[in-house]
Amino acid sequence: MDIAALSMGLSQMKVAQQASISVMKMAMNTGQTQMNDLLKMMQVNTKVMEQSVNSYVGSNIDIKL
Repeated sequence: MDIAALSMGLSQMKVAQQASISVMKMAMNTGQTQMNDLLKMMQVNTKVMEQSVNSYVGSNIDIKL
């Protein structure tokens, strides 16, 4: 087997593997960002939804003497 051809083949495989890893890292970063944004949105919406469903909670205090 030709050493030059073997070297070229290994080099091309290495480049393809590095490109694949870079794409995977970008996808993971995108997923992480989307997850963080979704969590922030859920926290804000939860507070608003709790107040809209239970609007009477905290508005009156019943006291007996």
